[in-house]
Amino acid sequence: MNDVTPWPAGLPVRADGRRTHEHLLAAARATFAEEGTDASLREVARRAGVSIATLYRHFPTREALLETLLRQGFDILRARAADLVASPDPGEALATWIRELAVASARYDGLPASVMAALRDPESTLHASCAGLRAAAGDLLAHAQRSGHIRADLDADQLLAAVNAMAWATRQASWTADAGDRFLSLLIEGLAARPVQPTAKSEEC
Repeated sequence: MNDVTPWPAGLPVRADGRRTHEHLLAAARATFAEEGTDASLREVARRAGVSIATLYRHFPTREALLETLLRQGFDILRARAADLVASPDPGEALATWIRELAVASARYDGLPASVMAALRDPESTLHASCAGLRAAAGDLLAHAQRSGHIRADLDADQLLAAVNAMAWATRQASWTADAGDRFLSLLIEGLAARPVQPTAKSEEC
């Protein structure tokens, strides 16, 4: 996901406030990349050179910090899904988007779980961004299902859960470097619609 984040509405526009905000985001990116999304927020503040109270003034919760880090990347994924809906090959379009989503979801240890938890919690600051991603996934999935390329017994929640599970698996140290591609290929193959097999007629006695 893109590391450039827009300046949030409502926060101070003073130069020192901006610098502190950006230092906190840079520290969070580095800390989460090393330790995952459950990393200590005190460590984030320490790396940014500020107090934990200052961190909480900018980001009242861990989810608020994650939302700011992930917002632009999620916006890009939503726009990408909207573009891919117009593809002449809906099945391949969905597969392309799934791969891009999986790369984004595997960015930090713990991120897949954070996203799935936020989807289930409307009170989470991260919920709106994740729900927007689910809606984009639903539109792209429905388009592929209407074309007959993708099995009909699947919804957007199940799709996101499956992709996030694959993203989690790719972060595990025991797997080889190409394991993520293998997992995603298996997932995408499993989504394909299967031809209906004709029922064999019973032989007459």
